[in-house]
Amino acid sequence: MKATLERTDLLKSLTHVHRVVERRNTIPILSNVLLRAEGGALQLKATDLDLEIVETVPAMVEMGGATTVPAHMIYDIVRKLPDGSQVVLETTSDNATLEIRAGRSRFSLQMLPETDFPDLTAGEFSHGFSLTAAEFRKLIDTTQFAISTEETRYYLNGIYMHSVDGAKGPRFRAVATDGHRLAQAEVTAPSGSMGMPGVIVPRKTVGEIQKLLETPDANVQIELSETKIRITTGAVVLTSKLIDGTFPDYGRVIPQGNDKEMRVDRDEFKEAVDRVSTISSERGRAVKLSLSEGRMVLAVNNPDSGSATEELAVEYESTPLEIGFNSRYLLDIANQLTSDTALFRLADSGSPTLIQDNTIDDCIFVLMPMRV
Repeated sequence: MKATLERTDLLKSLTHVHRVVERRNTIPILSNVLLRAEGGALQLKATDLDLEIVETVPAMVEMGGATTVPAHMIYDIVRKLPDGSQVVLETTSDNATLEIRAGRSRFSLQMLPETDFPDLTAGEFSHGFSLTAAEFRKLIDTTQFAISTEETRYYLNGIYMHSVDGAKGPRFRAVATDGHRLAQAEVTAPSGSMGMPGVIVPRKTVGEIQKLLETPDANVQIELSETKIRITTGAVVLTSKLIDGTFPDYGRVIPQGNDKEMRVDRDEFKEAVDRVSTISSERGRAVKLSLSEGRMVLAVNNPDSGSATEELAVEYESTPLEIGFNSRYLLDIANQLTSDTALFRLADSGSPTLIQDNTIDDCIFVLMPMRV
């Protein structure tokens, strides 16, 4: 195998594929990236047996062939090569090592045969549709923070994607929850998505998809089956297994009858929560919101270090209310809001609160209160 290509192209592709490879692997071949040169292109492929990324880059191929080399090693080498250089990849005659040449630098890497490289066979995809990268990214960015990290409730370790018939017609919706908070975002359902199976996309896959959606107006092709998802954007194809489990009926958690409305300037609120929570203990992180007509007092008490309070002007006309929240969760949600004013719909100090943008209603957040 012998191929020559631009360092920039090679580095961009290696950046995408090498992240899939775990640093510690009991199976040696999984530490490697598969390089296949044919036609006028070099194909790179990496997998962790649950997730696979394949990317094709233009290359001048003098001799076709395929091999595998350590992914993190070749990435580090190419990253340190001079900008603008041409990189030559060539296997030695005894097929034991891959030579990498650029300018006056030469490297040779141990290879493993490409025949040992596992293939994440995709099977048939029952549904296919496309979204713009900006739409898909919005769904992921808005909900990702609420994904659970508890391994015991594995079915919450991802984003639940499904289609629904909403008040505004068919919608494509993403939901994530960890039991303490819930995030839901939706866009107009693209044609082909209605009737799709509800799927839970794993946390690692969500993170990788996010990094591939670099150009907002790019087209993203999404294909789904009961067990796998495939995302194609540009020259990159990502295939992943889905979480095999049933996502809970999240609709039951979203409060419908919260009648106390409070509106507050999003940035002022965010900064005030951040300031007063400086004093909270790492474990507790509780901040108390005391609401009365036209004002809110944020208070934090930490028996070990002291206390903090801050007052904000708000739009609130209901009966006075005291409610506690985890300050980090409040900040996570405030960071996802896009309009200048945040709208809180509250019931009482022991019931979940609904938080959303004042003007846009395609994203909603639910937060469980804390005892303070």
